[in-house]
Amino acid sequence: MKRLICLGDSITDADRLFSPNGLGHGYVNQLNTMLNGKTNTFEIVNRGVNGFTVSRLLENVNRDCIDRYPDIVTILIGINDVGLMMNTNRTPSQQKEMLANFGRYYRQLLEKIRQHTNCTTLLMGPFIFPYPREYMNWIPFVEHLSGQIGDLASEYHCPYILLHDRLNQTAEADGYASITMDGIHLTPNGHTILAEQLYPYLTS
Repeated sequence: MKRLICLGDSITDADRLFSPNGLGHGYVNQLNTMLNGKTNTFEIVNRGVNGFTVSRLLENVNRDCIDRYPDIVTILIGINDVGLMMNTNRTPSQQKEMLANFGRYYRQLLEKIRQHTNCTTLLMGPFIFPYPREYMNWIPFVEHLSGQIGDLASEYHCPYILLHDRLNQTAEADGYASITMDGIHLTPNGHTILAEQLYPYLTS
């Protein structure tokens, strides 16, 4: 049986502490149904934590990941980092420094996982919806972080799943309220898209 550990923020967390199986009410739980519907081939562990940034993920990577001996790890992080850049009256120079720090911390995270495990690591890009419209201002920062993660994915030979465009295209077609509750968090339909994007990488 393969052990899959899902790391991230509230999108991954999805109220896992208040769910019967500890997997939350989002894409992690949906993956469990998809992967273990007929036979239990995966042990799935949700270690998403509400409010986490990449630095907090790095601080807790031993507890949440390395010490659990994963075979596969998924990482979805970044939107809280953007939130700190946009909602804390940071100057442009401070924002630039925070963007650089994001890439540095993410590199350290991948390096620690590589040094201490033999797992496959799947990276996912952050996303945001212009719903409400004020989040339009966040999009360039989300795209910048997504580019940094893409560069690291190439360097560390990790599969990389871009989510921003895929989710927004569906939201534009079906209505934003069908995919996101508040411009950041996903509805069940949104979580389904995310799970479906991950599924092929876990079964190949």
